[in-house]
Amino acid sequence: MNTVINPEYWKESIVYEVYLRSFQDSNGDGIGDIPGVISRLDYLKELGVDVVWISPVHPSPNADYSYDIKDFYSIDPVFGTLDDLKQLIHEVHKRDMKMIMDMIINHTSDEHPWFLESRSSVDSPYRDYYFWRDPAPDGGPPSNWISYLGESMWEYDETTKQYYLHSYHKKEPDLNWENPRVRQEMKDIMHHWLKLGIDGYQIDAVNSISKDTRFPNTDDTERRQANAEQYFKEGPRVHEYLHELYEDVFAHYSIFTAGEPSGIGTDEAALYTHPDRQELDMVLMMEASKIDTVTNDLWQYQPWTLQDLKKIMGDWNRNLYGKGWIGVYLSSHDHARLVSYLGDADKYHKESAKLLAMFLMTMQGTPYIYQGDEIGMTNAQHLRTIDDFTEQQAKIYYRQRVEEHGDDEQEIMQRIYTKSRDHARTPVQWEDGPNGGFSTGEPWMPVNPNTREINVRQQQDDPDSILNFYREIIRIRKQHKTLVYGNYEDILPEDEQIYAYTRAGKEDRWLIVLNFSSSPADFRLPDADSLANAELMLHTHPDRGADPSAILSGKQVQLQPYEALLFSQKHSSK
Repeated sequence: MNTVINPEYWKESIVYEVYLRSFQDSNGDGIGDIPGVISRLDYLKELGVDVVWISPVHPSPNADYSYDIKDFYSIDPVFGTLDDLKQLIHEVHKRDMKMIMDMIINHTSDEHPWFLESRSSVDSPYRDYYFWRDPAPDGGPPSNWISYLGESMWEYDETTKQYYLHSYHKKEPDLNWENPRVRQEMKDIMHHWLKLGIDGYQIDAVNSISKDTRFPNTDDTERRQANAEQYFKEGPRVHEYLHELYEDVFAHYSIFTAGEPSGIGTDEAALYTHPDRQELDMVLMMEASKIDTVTNDLWQYQPWTLQDLKKIMGDWNRNLYGKGWIGVYLSSHDHARLVSYLGDADKYHKESAKLLAMFLMTMQGTPYIYQGDEIGMTNAQHLRTIDDFTEQQAKIYYRQRVEEHGDDEQEIMQRIYTKSRDHARTPVQWEDGPNGGFSTGEPWMPVNPNTREINVRQQQDDPDSILNFYREIIRIRKQHKTLVYGNYEDILPEDEQIYAYTRAGKEDRWLIVLNFSSSPADFRLPDADSLANAELMLHTHPDRGADPSAILSGKQVQLQPYEALLFSQKHSSK
């Protein structure tokens, strides 16, 4: 594969994830909806958003809050109507933005007509739309694989006395992509929405669609449940399937596609995204968002160092340069809040939120903003007991660890509180009034009480706000393509507090200096002569920060906690 970086609009875009049920309610039922999104499009446009990514809109029993779909061709009435979606697409395009939809291709709901028919009989024509297998000789599951929820990936069905496979919740059976009829069904669905005018897809669990259909046990033990990702991620036909989707669907529209894989490195990312391979346009770089997660146990927190973050970002910036493309993905609806896990939401809330904005917007790749991060929304303050949480994964973990294994409840609840995705799903805080301006009714999930201090209305006209800092750093990125395509170099790889790096292109060079800590940090710019004529473009501590001229002259200066500075240097015309 050749090393090449071709300019594309989706590389230069800012993507904003809308988790629909928590974004904006328009009718007072407490659930965000499509008309609610329409009402906030001017806000997104003013922020600098180019692409609006909408979470699933289809009917769902909500075992996994819309990711368990029972009808791919309809709109869930709780979100609105098909006419509402058409209006959303029109309004997005009227503002020169684009809209992509979540596409769930690994599984359906167990209430989907395909699965209802599939489980009705071993002779059903839909039987091999899913994975059905006989019990093991001892009557137990066919293999010892465990799902992402920590339970067996196999669920026994009394009707036909067989087990079906589910990577996630037992109400989300996995589709069998080995079956060409399944692949054609998914292509037809994609064509349907693309013809309606959407601009692409965010494809969920993209590297799980091909599996080792021998379903072997993962070790020598017969029945012990075990992680089996080696058999259901990066499967033998995953690239074949994606190339088939490209040829039969993606290539026929002016769109872009992003895949949401997990557990991949830069070599795998190049296979998915190099343009010569004709699969996907980009994959989400998810490794940084898991920096505080223990391998094989997403609920356990592990301390991280700045060197850990530098290695992750450095590897992705260097190893994939010219070989593929990523979405820079630090937070989402499946993760604790950005400022709460990478910053300091308590003592240095504004400072660390601004630093993370600069960090996100100056890395190679397409930046993804998750709703509310642009105002520094934090982890929820009102989630304390297990009954306060809505996500099934947390409830299952609690049941397994506390009720079945007798683990200390306080310790398990601390893990859940620290890591729960519910933190990201509290409604967007639009104002300091009732329900944060999200709904006139009772929200499906309580609004974070700190909406009184952290909200859009309060930050709109405050020139020093997190929101306006996001607007400014986005404006700078859009005006200077080196921040999109420029070469990355870490200039202080061993520093334990400061993350300093450059982005260099043909016309200019940028220096980014970030004190990634809650303590002051001494900083001296290496090779200051090469940046002597640089200009300070943006900083987070205008009244009490380091002296920019001292930095550029090579003097040692002290950076304040979470201080961030952005310098630009135009190359000489000589």
